[in-house]
Amino acid sequence: MKGAALLLSLIAAAVPAVASAKPVLMISIDGLRPNDVLEAEKRGLAIPNLRRFLREGAYATGVTGVLPTLTYPSHTTLITGVSPARHGIVANNSFDPMQINQGGWTWYASDIRVPTLWEAAAKAGLTTGNVHWPVSVAAKGVTWNLPQIWRTGHADDVKLLDALATPGLKAELEEATGESYAAGIDESLSGDENRGRFAAALIAAHLPDFLTVYLTALDHEQHLKGVGSVEAKAVLERIDAIVGRLIAAELEAHPDAVIALVSDHGFDAVHHALNLFRPFIDDGLIVLNKDGQIASWQAMPWISGGSAAIMLARPKDDALIARVKAVLDRLAGDPANGVARIADRQVVMDMGGNPAATFYLDLARGFVTDSFRGANAPTVSETSLKAMHGYFPGDPELMSTFMLLGEGVAKGRRWGQIDMRAVPSTLAEIMGFQLTDAEQKAVSWRP
Repeated sequence: MKGAALLLSLIAAAVPAVASAKPVLMISIDGLRPNDVLEAEKRGLAIPNLRRFLREGAYATGVTGVLPTLTYPSHTTLITGVSPARHGIVANNSFDPMQINQGGWTWYASDIRVPTLWEAAAKAGLTTGNVHWPVSVAAKGVTWNLPQIWRTGHADDVKLLDALATPGLKAELEEATGESYAAGIDESLSGDENRGRFAAALIAAHLPDFLTVYLTALDHEQHLKGVGSVEAKAVLERIDAIVGRLIAAELEAHPDAVIALVSDHGFDAVHHALNLFRPFIDDGLIVLNKDGQIASWQAMPWISGGSAAIMLARPKDDALIARVKAVLDRLAGDPANGVARIADRQVVMDMGGNPAATFYLDLARGFVTDSFRGANAPTVSETSLKAMHGYFPGDPELMSTFMLLGEGVAKGRRWGQIDMRAVPSTLAEIMGFQLTDAEQKAVSWRP
């Protein structure tokens, strides 16, 4: 009998403590600035569900992001705990020097080079779900997946999502909600509200132990109308209602759940666009054909909102490196161009940015990188955008959000500023396992 008891105790010690793990719902509000929650009354915002995190939970006053402070690199850090240099998602769009990919984004989880929270949770014996999280197509470890994907906005995009989502899941939830699932390209408030209803239906139907939900309308509105605009405030107040419904659905399904509220970046106001293709064309580093399309290149900007990686066709060619550096120095020498900083490869690596970039430009606030617009586009022009992100991390206006609410979370805990890479470590700890590749330790969340 003693031997049997010893054997049972050894088996129990070897099995992950799934029973003690708390379910987690992680909601991302793209572009949510922490001070919009912390100073909601001062800013005239009625967001009671977001303010609830301050009264009943724990929160950071700001989260320092990654290079670049863009949606896809940041969301991949939020699901892996490592910098873009390690997880491999270094920009929103794939590198496309010949401009043939129709503006394709880095949708595919196969490009992520390290384990995700989804995978780690599944290995710990937990069920997982996802609604619209960036870089989630064919994500390993996701039990019920509605990934983010689109191509052109054509009706065929619906068929594409049907092919890539968990078989039968979209149809099941469409029957449960009585509506069609929002198109992947839809970044409107109504799209967020739709996805919120689908997430609530997924919770009710399957009770996932870990669920990720991504809401995008605030980011879209701030780009178009500006931070602090009447339109952006109205969108955030409506998103607050979505969050309230998701919290209610999660706590009904899992009374012991923890809800994590995150965002990927903040915003800075912009007024001008810098066309980095222009100086490269003028110097012969980019050659166009008779139709004004790119025929060949030696150096190419990989734009990322308020910054740009500079890619070289021959990254070990010292003469080419010097030639490109001279072009960049001339560009930065005129303040009207809005170049704040030129970082070399070592600095980029130290910051956890794109390891393939020879240089990385950070723009002055007020400037945004322009996309390729042919042979005659000027170097600097006014932009129709009102706000942007994607700059180097560290600016207080670019800080993102992390808040926790639920059973076992310290009430009123204020962490101050934290590193984004600590977020997934913290969520893993709450769910009862470790994210072994994470580059930052969990923050203290218990009472």
